[in-house]
Amino acid sequence: MVERVVSAIEKIFPGLIMDIRGDRIEAYNGPDALRSFHELLRRQMILDTARSVMLHGLVGDAVTFQLNKQAAYMGKVSFPPEEEPLGSLHVQITGGMRLIDWLAPQTENGVPIMETELEELPREDAKKAEGHV
Repeated sequence: MVERVVSAIEKIFPGLIMDIRGDRIEAYNGPDALRSFHELLRRQMILDTARSVMLHGLVGDAVTFQLNKQAAYMGKVSFPPEEEPLGSLHVQITGGMRLIDWLAPQTENGVPIMETELEELPREDAKKAEGHV
C-alpha cells in the first residue's frame, strides 16, 4: 500500500524527497517539483477548478488542498470535495498568491490571461505533500 501512495505522489510531483513513517508519508522539495503538476493542470484543462480549490485553501502564504489518490496513481489530477473513505493526498504548498497565479492563472474562455514564470517565484517557496496509507 505504501508503494502505491509513493507512486501516486511521484506521478504528480516527481522528484520529491519522501519521508516514510509508518502509515504517513511526507514529501517535500523546492518549486521545481511543481512543474509536472503545472503541466498536468493545463493538459487536463482544469485551471479554473484548480484555481478555485487553491484559493479556497489559501491561508497566509500556505495553500492546502486534497488530491484523489487513485487518480494520482494514474497520473491524473482530481480534487475531491471532501476527505475520501480510503483517504486523500493532502498537499500543502507555500508561495501564496504568486504560486497560485503560476500554477492556475486566471483564464478567459479556459485560456490563461497571463502566464507567470517559475523563476519569478522565490527559491525558498517549498512544496509538501502528505499521504496516509
